[in-house]
Amino acid sequence: MSRATLSSSAWKIAVGIFVVNLVWFVAAVTLRMPVLVNPIEVYARLGQVLREGMWTHLAASLWRIVLGLAVSLFLALVTALFMFRFRKVGGIIDAVVYFLYPVPKLALLPVVMLLMGIGDAAKVTMIVLIILFQLIVAIRDSLRQIPRENFLTLTSLGASGFQLLHHLILPSVLPDVLSALRVATGTAISVLFVTETYGTDRGMGYYIVDAWMRVDYPDMYAGIVLLSLTGFLLFLLSDLTERLLTPWRR
Repeated sequence: MSRATLSSSAWKIAVGIFVVNLVWFVAAVTLRMPVLVNPIEVYARLGQVLREGMWTHLAASLWRIVLGLAVSLFLALVTALFMFRFRKVGGIIDAVVYFLYPVPKLALLPVVMLLMGIGDAAKVTMIVLIILFQLIVAIRDSLRQIPRENFLTLTSLGASGFQLLHHLILPSVLPDVLSALRVATGTAISVLFVTETYGTDRGMGYYIVDAWMRVDYPDMYAGIVLLSLTGFLLFLLSDLTERLLTPWRR
């Protein structure tokens, strides 16, 4: 990654952080409402809440997010590649995906919790149910954009199925996979927040709602800030991964 690119990215991040916090500060000072805590007070509280055990909630949420993303990505890659390789069966799977994609998966939360309990399995399953289909669609569309001539060229040179996968298919779809994964990360965090408000005593969703119910607004905002930073860092990680694995895109 070039120094100019790093400087540009750092500049964008700094400007974004400054603008968000400035708007938050102005709103808190202007409105003077107990429910809108000054960001300075919230940031001063972060060290205390971390020492008081928020790390356990953050670690629980991060584990569920990463596991949900990993399972979803694996299943999406396998499904999309199967659809691409076996076109007739893939057409049936494509029809099922087309039907299920717009279904509001959060409505299935009671069913999932009844079937799988209230532990991590239900929360990870909800993440997978919601982001799996958007990943399948993104990878499927990316596979369809690979020129047929590329396959003919490699097969005429004697390339095996594994070599086609390694040298053509994966490099072709990787940028789109990582872009879809960035979008899915934000969705996964939103879904996790909802699922962690039910039947658990660990997780950032539980922590934020618990602070809200106790009318402890500084702690509530501290939880929101840390959950947002977690999502932001995961987004940066996927962006860095794309830059490292797809240098030709630069």
